[in-house]
Amino acid sequence: MSTTPPAPHSPHPLDGLRFAFGTLTVLPVRVTRWDRGAARGGMLGAPLAGLAVGGCAAGLGLLLLFLGAGPLLAAVATTAVPAVLTRGLHLDGLADTADGLGSGKPADDALRIMKQSDIGPFGVLALVLVLLAQVAALAQLYDASFARGALAAVTSAVAARLALTLAARTGVPAARPEGLGAAVAGVVPVRGALAVAAGCLAAAAACGALLGPYDAVRTPVAVVLALAAAELLLRHCTRRFGGVTGDVFGGLAETAATAALVVLCLG
Repeated sequence: MSTTPPAPHSPHPLDGLRFAFGTLTVLPVRVTRWDRGAARGGMLGAPLAGLAVGGCAAGLGLLLLFLGAGPLLAAVATTAVPAVLTRGLHLDGLADTADGLGSGKPADDALRIMKQSDIGPFGVLALVLVLLAQVAALAQLYDASFARGALAAVTSAVAARLALTLAARTGVPAARPEGLGAAVAGVVPVRGALAVAAGCLAAAAACGALLGPYDAVRTPVAVVLALAAAELLLRHCTRRFGGVTGDVFGGLAETAATAALVVLCLG
């Protein structure tokens, strides 16, 4: 009798979607596979999780506006939804990444600081500034047009998860041998990441066109600049920590979301 173990089954497309929604949201989705194949599908499908999160955020903001709330309250609610739907993991990752970078310590010590449960002064400062920027930008957009505010909420959420797709591309190492960062680091082929990015940009342009030719240009430009900001942070973290961690992924998502919102409220 042969003792050769059976070859692993190829991941089903739904395995990737389960991975994306099960790890990037609190939606009741059970992750059935936790291997490199499922992780690849999950990170390629991360923008779809962003679409769901952004849609919920925009929906609550629009509901409050319909009920008579002002743009500031709608902006606060819109900002709160992604935090709730991710259990605050991306915000926590942003704070931990800021503490690690701000410590000025060597990579091993910085990674140890990032694993601590408390939040240091750099983390608090990063959280305050990012949340203030997101609320201020959304309030301005809702004040200008409820449709523009809703589109911005969805666009920023998709851009945040698209930044994760690009950060999981081949060639980006993990800083630790364990954790979510190690599970997804380097799983996405560069061509696949670029194809997903191109699709998201095309969708952004199409949705922006519903509001006029200016938004047809501004919306994909906001996504591009959001990805550029996340890429700068990614490269800095890779140099400082030797690779990516789950916290770094959270910091990348919040950086991209904030940059997209800021760009969308300009002009």
